[in-house]
Amino acid sequence: MKLSGLPYLLKEGFKNIWNNRMMSLASVVVLMSCLIITGTAALISVNVQTLIAGIGDDNEITVYLRPDYSDVDSIALSGSLSAIPNVESCHFRSRTEVLQSYQETLGDNIYAAMQGDGNPFGNEYKIRLHDLSLYEETVRQINALSGVDKVSDRSDIAEKLTRLDYFVTVTGIWVVLVLGIVTLFIIANTIKMTMYARRFEISIMKSVGATNAFVRIPFMVEAMAIGLFSGLIASLALIALYEPIRQAASGIIGMIQNATLPLQNIWLPTLLALSGSGLLIGLLGGMLSVTRYLNKEGGAILGT
Repeated sequence: MKLSGLPYLLKEGFKNIWNNRMMSLASVVVLMSCLIITGTAALISVNVQTLIAGIGDDNEITVYLRPDYSDVDSIALSGSLSAIPNVESCHFRSRTEVLQSYQETLGDNIYAAMQGDGNPFGNEYKIRLHDLSLYEETVRQINALSGVDKVSDRSDIAEKLTRLDYFVTVTGIWVVLVLGIVTLFIIANTIKMTMYARRFEISIMKSVGATNAFVRIPFMVEAMAIGLFSGLIASLALIALYEPIRQAASGIIGMIQNATLPLQNIWLPTLLALSGSGLLIGLLGGMLSVTRYLNKEGGAILGT
């Protein structure tokens, strides 16, 4: 096949998309849905991993004092906490500061409701540890001190986030497999219908010496264009929705804003990954249909 015929073959491929626009549209919608779900699961997983990494790298814990423990006794507790070998530093936070921090995290409405019932929080200490591997032993020493209500358990948060990441990953894989098979089926049938509609034209082309590659290229272009277009739409949709969803989530849970990836870190990988995946799925669907048709069904239909 000469390169001079390539523009004609590309033109024929895009013409096929328009001539079979309803099937092409169905292929785009299904593949786009599959890629959006895949991309969403991947972004959730990446951000969960970022949260887990942040928890693992942070060797700071919170010591909650009993609400009825006096301010004087709470401040005096600093000496006992600092005397624990694994405690690097401790920072006192008054119950008023704690309540105000919840205002920033949870919003003004919840803050007003808390104030209406009085401040329900006790004083706190932010403690930085020398060695996080000695976490459990240090917690036991802290809990033995007078006035301590409880100590934050960051390992529990990491465990829950890990389970969430596993659930999202497994669910995403199964959904992608199901929708991927459906998408391949629809794209393959779209190409098959196009080839069937042009079976006599293909027969004439073959009779005058056209190679299988010459016949195959327009249909491969059609399938790959459907896949690439679906990937571009899916990636643009996720990029457009990512930051508004992240901002909305951070309004509910304040830590999400700083503990998740900003848009500038994910938009290019998302665009490349989903567009490439769409192109690959289109390529596979087109190859599946064209190869089967030319090897078996085409010959039977054309009487060859």
